[in-house]
Amino acid sequence: MTLSNRRMHALPVVLVPALLAAACGSSGPAATGGGPDTADSLTIALSKDSGPVNIFAGQTDQMTELVYDKLLAPSPYVADPQPWLATGVRQVDATTWDVDLRDDVTWHDGEAFTAEDVVFSFHFMHAAPTGRFTHHVNDTPSISTVEATGPNSVRFVCDYSCPELGTVTLADLPVLPEHYWSKIDPAKAKDVTDYPIGTGPYKLVDYSPTTGYRFEANPAYFAGTPTVDELVMPVIADSSAAFTALSSGQIDAADRALTPELVDQFTASNDIDVVTAAPLSYPELKLNFTREPFAQADFRAALNFAVDRDQMLETVGLGQGRPGAQGYVHPDAPFADPDASTPYDPGQTDTLLDSLGWTDTDGDGSRENPAGEDVTFTLVVNGGNAPHVRAAELLAEDFGEVGIDVAVTPLDAGSLSDASSKKNYDLLVATNSPHAVADSTQFIMSHRSGYLWQHPDLTYPEFDALYEKWRATETNESRIAAMQEMQKLFNRQPTAIALYYPDEAWAYRADTFAGWIETPGYGIVHKWSFLPADVVEAADAQAPQD
Repeated sequence: MTLSNRRMHALPVVLVPALLAAACGSSGPAATGGGPDTADSLTIALSKDSGPVNIFAGQTDQMTELVYDKLLAPSPYVADPQPWLATGVRQVDATTWDVDLRDDVTWHDGEAFTAEDVVFSFHFMHAAPTGRFTHHVNDTPSISTVEATGPNSVRFVCDYSCPELGTVTLADLPVLPEHYWSKIDPAKAKDVTDYPIGTGPYKLVDYSPTTGYRFEANPAYFAGTPTVDELVMPVIADSSAAFTALSSGQIDAADRALTPELVDQFTASNDIDVVTAAPLSYPELKLNFTREPFAQADFRAALNFAVDRDQMLETVGLGQGRPGAQGYVHPDAPFADPDASTPYDPGQTDTLLDSLGWTDTDGDGSRENPAGEDVTFTLVVNGGNAPHVRAAELLAEDFGEVGIDVAVTPLDAGSLSDASSKKNYDLLVATNSPHAVADSTQFIMSHRSGYLWQHPDLTYPEFDALYEKWRATETNESRIAAMQEMQKLFNRQPTAIALYYPDEAWAYRADTFAGWIETPGYGIVHKWSFLPADVVEAADAQAPQD
């Protein structure tokens, strides 16, 4: 399939209204300490060096959005994203969307933002072999044509119905400047090291692997002058060192939540404020469905019933959050099934394992496989992540209680990433991202890309039937209903098990800046914390406050 620049004839259909503002948001800073809501400069510790802000090289969404903007805001993780670079978004029919664009936006280098930039961006995303945005244009959904229908308007046409194009795709893909990226071979997009040119509220003006990043506010930002003039972002990978620096006043905030055991200490501080956020990420147990016996749905179901999620939350998360009882899709995702359930039931585990021939024939408390052999599975985990190591130990205990022997093997972060990508493990503990568990199209794509399924030697007819049902739907409501059926199916025979959905406590020095806000999935270090309150409110970017 290729994207086309052919001008499409107008279709004789009635336009539906543009996306409307959600009524559930709230505005104003998350802080309660009454500190300043503007600042000349803030120092924010980053957990890793990702190189210059290149969206094709694994940059975090929060960093990307300091520089770039999307057609809708704030993200696919809210029910009703609002027009941003767009002024209106309309679904023409099941496969067609029209987008009206702002005419008052400029790129950081002074060039005007145009409809051709939008057209180019989606073509380039389709051609580039790297970057997490690819599926949004060439599979889920599959966009067949993107064309400018006027100086400030664009039409998208999909290969099959795409009712979530507005609320998901257009709220997720950053728009690129054609006048820069058209000179780049898409196959080499990940190798670009020039400082990025965006339309966003900040310009990257300095970067070094040793000193980190420095951003300056974009005074011509179309949405309003940023409230912080400069963002200095050194890389402090070690969380203990980062929080020590925060406590001593060397930094103003960090790009990560407090570890649970630090929450009380920082909450009691007179110099630091703490805000609680409900993130769209969680620790998970991945099951290698390409290996036996994990290729068997009933074996995976047996392990799922054996996980004591209440104990996991209390022991690892110190009770700060919710047990992972609704399964893989985060319960706060816009498409989550509110009735999804993955109960703790070791009796069911025993029944399923017995039926599969995994029995304790010699009475030593451990089950042998159907061939009568002793088996010990390996559970790999990042040895530098103490909560994950403790979670792995609890999982080994849970599985040991039902007769399945599991040995925990700590790895360094690089080795764990390599094992994950090559599926060189039996079991693996990792953190799931908002994009994976709160983006409805990524839930589909994860089954088709090899993350949650898709293997040439394994069939999954139940999912295939639901996938065809999903493709045939033409409204958001019917599509979500189909996805909730998929969620139930997945929870019955998961290839990844949610352990608990943590709350997060984010700490910052309110005496230097108190304009921090929480937006779903992003914590507090993101561009919405540095924009005027009325802009944040108009975008419905702040998570509802309790």
